[in-house]
Amino acid sequence: MRKQRVVVLYGGRADEHSISCISTAGVLKAMDTERFEPIPIGITKAGEWVMGGTDPRDFDMSDGSMPMVEGTDVNENVKPVVLDMSRGNNGFYVREKNGSLTSLGYVDAVFPVLHGPYGEDGTVQGLLEMMGVPYVGCGVFASAACMDKSFTKIILSEAGIPVAPGVTFDTRDFDKSDEFKDDAPEAMKRIKDAKLRYPLFVKPSRAGSSFGVTKLEHKGDADELASALFEASHHDWKVLVEQGIDGREIECAVFDPVAGGEPKSALPGEVVLDRLAAGDDQFYDFDSKYTDSEASHVEVPASLPDETLKRAQEVAVRAFKAVDGAGLSRVDTFVGKDGEVMVNEINTMPGFTPISMFPKAWQATGVSYTELITRLIEGVLR
Repeated sequence: MRKQRVVVLYGGRADEHSISCISTAGVLKAMDTERFEPIPIGITKAGEWVMGGTDPRDFDMSDGSMPMVEGTDVNENVKPVVLDMSRGNNGFYVREKNGSLTSLGYVDAVFPVLHGPYGEDGTVQGLLEMMGVPYVGCGVFASAACMDKSFTKIILSEAGIPVAPGVTFDTRDFDKSDEFKDDAPEAMKRIKDAKLRYPLFVKPSRAGSSFGVTKLEHKGDADELASALFEASHHDWKVLVEQGIDGREIECAVFDPVAGGEPKSALPGEVVLDRLAAGDDQFYDFDSKYTDSEASHVEVPASLPDETLKRAQEVAVRAFKAVDGAGLSRVDTFVGKDGEVMVNEINTMPGFTPISMFPKAWQATGVSYTELITRLIEGVLR
């Protein structure tokens, strides 16, 4: 039987570039090569599609460095990838050194292991839709809506799903010359009018992996707010200020590989911040997620009553349906002391390394990492 040929996209223009590389290394190592022929295509930070650089399976973080996709200007073995949208599944080519194009052959499906803007936000999904090439994951609308945390809250609220109170700021007209200090008093007034309680979290509306996120604990400190808004604006002009929730952060891996199927949630998991027990004021920032192995660990299932775990799963599936999700998503929730479940955000292409929450949650539920990948790919080829 012919192996199904799968383009695996990785890297990308977003801040999460290196995280995508790490996720892709895990996916390629776990993919069933008896059924599938993977075709890795990298996207550089500048947006160039390429082949022939360092194999993602050789990426390594052991020395503290973060992997990057090499462009044609860095590695002489790298070749540009060119798309002919009119040829659909046959529209993938490599540009040779002499300028000629070599076809990559028929591509059965694409697995876009891309995180953040220009990958997880509906842009690549729209491109593949126009080419008529099947792809793993959420469609254009769900990808775009869930990339924007502000819009996600609007959609979920309309669906009757609780979300954290917050205020959204457009920082394009803020005064960058003074790092938003002149704009902070008016921003503080909006926060006060919205009756948001401290601590507050200031975050880019359309970024991921905790880039640009700041925790504010000093009520009424305008300078601290200005600094946080300014930092977030480096990642997105739309900035969300949310009320901190007194609850545990519980993550639900939702899986729906076949269009028209009924989404299911794995056993909910919890990222345990190990330094909190020592009295540190820690939250789940970038270092805790990716670079500090002693900062946190994952527990699946989360240590909660069975009825609370079930409620979290039900809310996660409702949220997934509300945004018209497909394939997979990780729905991050807060669970209060009274057992109330509130949705924080939805990640339509969550971290996909072997130790990431999504694969670990399904492994604890009885579905292996390799089987997850197989079912996701086969689901879009039916």
